Amino acid sequence: MSIDKNTVKKVAGLARLRLADAEMEKYAGQLNNIMGFVEQLNEVNTDNVEPLPSPVDMPLPLRRDAVTDGGDPDTVLSNAPEAVEGFYVVPKVVE
Repeated sequence: MSIDKNTVKKVAGLARLRLADAEMEKYAGQLNNIMGFVEQLNEVNTDNVEPLPSPVDMPLPLRRDAVTDGGDPDTVLSNAPEAVEGFYVVPKVVE
């Protein structure tokens, strides 16, 4: 796949970027290099390779999934600018 100036202009418009003509030529060349590398990767035989959930083979630490009250609501609410009856008071955002 070859990326030309018109494709760069379209992508720049979608990304809301303003590019000069000289920049479009430069980015077209860079994007063509990237696409060439992706095409190289597509040639790699991965038939007998199992997919990895992560590149690091490390188990995640697990914790018990339990509902709690947060431990100490008075301490949590002490950080609030205003609290009423155990709840944060926030400004109205929808009329």
